[in-house]
Amino acid sequence: LEEALSITDEIGFPVLMRPSYVLGGRAMQIVYDRNHLARAMDELSGIGSLGKEGGLSAERPVLIDRFLANATEVDVDAVRDHTGEVLIGGVMEHVEEAGVHSGDSACAIPPQTLPDWVVEVLRAYTRAIADRLDIRGLINVQFAVTGSTVYVIEANPRASRTVPFVAKATGIPLAVIASRVMMGATLEELRGEGMVTEPLSGHVSVKEAVLPFSRFPEVDPALGPEMRSTGEVMGVDSTFGLAFFKAELAAGNSIPSTGTAFLSLNDADKPAGLVVARRLREHGLGLMASEGTADFLARFGVEVDRVLGKDRSSGETTAFDLIADGTIVFVVNTPRGWVGRKDDNNIRKAASLHHVSCVTTVSAGLAA
Repeated sequence: LEEALSITDEIGFPVLMRPSYVLGGRAMQIVYDRNHLARAMDELSGIGSLGKEGGLSAERPVLIDRFLANATEVDVDAVRDHTGEVLIGGVMEHVEEAGVHSGDSACAIPPQTLPDWVVEVLRAYTRAIADRLDIRGLINVQFAVTGSTVYVIEANPRASRTVPFVAKATGIPLAVIASRVMMGATLEELRGEGMVTEPLSGHVSVKEAVLPFSRFPEVDPALGPEMRSTGEVMGVDSTFGLAFFKAELAAGNSIPSTGTAFLSLNDADKPAGLVVARRLREHGLGLMASEGTADFLARFGVEVDRVLGKDRSSGETTAFDLIADGTIVFVVNTPRGWVGRKDDNNIRKAASLHHVSCVTTVSAGLAA
């Protein structure tokens, strides 16, 4: 623990922690402060946490990585032929911020908030990486964008799960093109055959993950670095809002247009949550909030209809009661670290149990 504390003091919070042999986000934790770090280390050191023997050792270490907070994640799918020409299939901006597993995040083509110059940087980086790796076929590159800085998360020299989505969104048969390229054809030859064309435009496509929480109501539906989705759906329309609405509807998480919303936000998300609350009001929805969120909104002139507690033992009406009876039809609940998850996961579970639409990131709230 002392070594972990010294490392995090050097790189700062928040950080990602995981047992070193784990792949794909399993058992990964996002740590926001020293107390959470101590609890996480205790958990990983416990019997059974790392197999039958438990405990940590040189053979069973923990990795600690610095985490880019509030970064926009972006996926780029591309095809490169043996002449070095690179076809950018699609640039996908994620709705949820980096830190939510890419398989659980919604994403949009074309990007909705990224400046044009950032998109050009992403394209240039993808071409450079494909060249240096001498790719012959598909490559997927994942980026994180913070302000004016573009970070490369990873490059996968293979087909990604996003290839079918990109192909449908753009009308370009990426899998067929990649197969032909891997057999020796050039993109120029395929262009002459009419296979490589300009992508379709004039619409927005949104990919959304299908999450199984309605079948497992005892599981906390908060999204994080561990992938939980069991499928994907797609919405297409003339605007992002309509496309996102269709994607959510197809995923079984329909966005209501009437009724009352409940907001419970961590401190870091409260400024953006102010925008969410105002927009919900503009669309005619009622507003209820937890005490801390309600106080913050009131400071900026947004009054809620009712302040709700989370303690069901108090005897007062709580968010759980109004979710159960159908009064609350939309929940925006953003946990941050261990304490937030412990306090609010029952609200998110109640939303899953009663089939109430619930988002667990403020970016998803803004999108909705």
